[in-house]
Amino acid sequence: MRNQTRDGLLLALGGFAFLSTGDTLVKSMTGLWPGPAIAALRYVIGTLGLSALLYWREGWGGFRMERMGWHAVRGFGVAFSATTFFTAVQIMPIAEATAISFTSPMVTALLAAALIGEPMRRETWIASLVAFAGVLIVLRPNFAVIGPAAMLPLFAAVGMALLIIGNRAVLGRGSALSMQVNVAIFATLFLVLFTLIGHFSGIAMLHVGPPPWSVVAKSAIIAVTGSTAHALIYFATSRIGAATVAPMTYFQLIMAGFYGWLLFHEQPDATALLGAGIIISAGLYLWRAGQMKDEPQGTE
Repeated sequence: MRNQTRDGLLLALGGFAFLSTGDTLVKSMTGLWPGPAIAALRYVIGTLGLSALLYWREGWGGFRMERMGWHAVRGFGVAFSATTFFTAVQIMPIAEATAISFTSPMVTALLAAALIGEPMRRETWIASLVAFAGVLIVLRPNFAVIGPAAMLPLFAAVGMALLIIGNRAVLGRGSALSMQVNVAIFATLFLVLFTLIGHFSGIAMLHVGPPPWSVVAKSAIIAVTGSTAHALIYFATSRIGAATVAPMTYFQLIMAGFYGWLLFHEQPDATALLGAGIIISAGLYLWRAGQMKDEPQGTE
């Protein structure tokens, strides 16, 4: 049992490290190609690879979709999150963008109450208020430098919240691989649309020209690392449970900070670190509150 827990934690850590590696590669392409276009290319490559694997394992039946509307919601959430976050890491420190995006659990709870009628617990309200206080602290220095665009990681958290809610709606409607392919197909369609909108918007940084070979190569690597990360996290969850894996998400923030310091000479100031710490504390509080609720209550 101890070895199983250790192996599960190592798988989760590896998965979240791969996610930070992909974000770092995105940041390294700043000025070479727009964030939405990078996300679109990454998902085109990933979707083709995953679709080939799904066809090999399950045939055409693996592509069958039930509750297609919810799959579209999942795909939109992924596309919206990737577009906003990939753009965010190109214009602000990667660790700070990652910290703000970690409001996703609180945003998920708020949207679940609004969209599917899940009850809002007192702990959720507390965690949400604390987390958004942390966001305001992290955003303060960034607003002074880049303006409202500093809100992009918060929009990315909204996208991830839509994905999670959609995942709940289609739970058990297919294999893990088919669920990943279905969301990738819709995400690709939305990302291509977002890229075209950005290109014709007149905003210089969103103009799409021919990609350098390095962008294509790095986007392919991101497709591989992203798919590998989700697979590792899935295997970790199946071994040790989602509740045990959940706190490991914050390893992604540690890796983001390390990469930002090592490769881009980013050093978050004390204000940003304070805000990040508040956001993490709110997430851990919400996770622990959920754990206590799920624990069996003893009788006197």
